[in-house]
Amino acid sequence: MHRRPSKITMAVAGSTVASAAVVSGLVFWPASLPGLSATDSLTARASLAKQASNGQRVLPQTLMSDSAWTLRRQEALEIVAQEAAARRAAAQRAERRAAAAAAARRAAAQQAAQQQAQPPAQPSQAAPSVPSAPAAPSGSAQQIALGMLGSYGWSSSQFSCLDSLWNEESGWNVSASNPASGAYGIPQALPGSKMASAGPDWQSDAATQIRWGLGYIQGTYRSPCAAWSHEQADGWY
Repeated sequence: MHRRPSKITMAVAGSTVASAAVVSGLVFWPASLPGLSATDSLTARASLAKQASNGQRVLPQTLMSDSAWTLRRQEALEIVAQEAAARRAAAQRAERRAAAAAAARRAAAQQAAQQQAQPPAQPSQAAPSVPSAPAAPSGSAQQIALGMLGSYGWSSSQFSCLDSLWNEESGWNVSASNPASGAYGIPQALPGSKMASAGPDWQSDAATQIRWGLGYIQGTYRSPCAAWSHEQADGWY
């Protein structure tokens, strides 16, 4: 009675692939595989030895038909080639990842070096910036100042502090001058020529002086009430 082959197995380069028929416990295997490297052949032989130790008998290639052997050999060569191509592709992907990581590290190091090479920013010594404001309202100096508070981000509640501050400094007099220090005008700018940044008529125009004075308070104390607190504590602002 004849039995059908149960399955097809073969070990090439450490992998199990179709190539030999197991019939009634007999493993058919060629003595050598033309076209395979010596390493692959040795791996295949080691697999056969393991099968033999498990009770299977290995028969020579001559018991397999030429057409079957040719087909099995072609299948083995194709699988070996596919595995080699997969290994090459994996190696290329690893090289690309390593190159990208190295490029990122170089870019980060270059950016850090550029930041360290830049000198630290120096505090500006320029006169306080004066925000653009609509035309100054008419009226007394106090009314002009009250009308300007909103353009500096302050509410009218800050006016009482400003009124006390400039009453103490100049009495709201555009021509007030301190002969000892040289301070001039409603805000008592020191020297008075600083107010030229707010307008060419700084010596006589209340709106110009007030505009400069509010910009000075904003840049130095943030608010008129903070400036007034400093005046009360130290006698100047």
